[in-house]
Amino acid sequence: MSMNIFKQEFGMRWRSVVTWSAAIAAVMLVYISLFSSFAGQADQINQLMANYPKELLDAFGLNGTDLSTVMGFFGVVFLFTQVLLAIQASNYGFGLVSVEEREWTADFLMAKPVKRTSILTGKLLSAAAGLTVTNAIVWICSFGFINIFKAGRSYDTGSLVLLLGSIAVFQLFFLSVGLVVSLLVKRVRSVTPYAMGLAFGMYVLSAFGGLLGTSVIEDITPFKHFDPNYIVRHGMYDLPLVLISFGVVIVAFVASYLLYARRDVPAVS
Repeated sequence: MSMNIFKQEFGMRWRSVVTWSAAIAAVMLVYISLFSSFAGQADQINQLMANYPKELLDAFGLNGTDLSTVMGFFGVVFLFTQVLLAIQASNYGFGLVSVEEREWTADFLMAKPVKRTSILTGKLLSAAAGLTVTNAIVWICSFGFINIFKAGRSYDTGSLVLLLGSIAVFQLFFLSVGLVVSLLVKRVRSVTPYAMGLAFGMYVLSAFGGLLGTSVIEDITPFKHFDPNYIVRHGMYDLPLVLISFGVVIVAFVASYLLYARRDVPAVS
């Protein structure tokens, strides 16, 4: 039964997956194609950036970034890609369970001879499969577009793999948090405001949290855990922060199963 739910959910989500994947690929193409122009004016751009406040450069992931290098430039592009990936994953998380409750079909699903854990598992697998398709598209586009527009310059493949390798956990963070929040509120009438709020809220915390004088607020956001600038400059992950993301994902999924098992599902009167 869980596999039937997976097939049904994935079929309903397929068009969304294609749309998100195409949109992200288009954004990456537009930005990466600008690399040759930036690389040709690297000295002027770096001098201009040196005049901006450190906090402003940190907010946009530009502090210590050399836009004349392939990976330095791609790190900035990847930050914009992360924002789109966060919105997509949040959208799937908030809509995973709430769509039936919003459309008054949840009681019909619950009446079937299947456990709630199986229902939620099928839904989660379908969402994860959709995000994996988008993830694969980002990998293909990243390597393809970089090699097309690198302007004859070399780049560190290891740093690129590290950046792209962070996507799966990054997506699961927003998927799981979106799901658990949707189960904590009484009813999600519209997924979009919640998804946008979570994605941009986490980005703002990462970008401007340092201005508040404490790193604690910054450290709760995956944009900080998988900071492209840090990964490109150091060639490694900030492991303590990455473990926070893993912890949040595990706790959020466990909490989601517990909340869903006890949730009072509204029925059509």
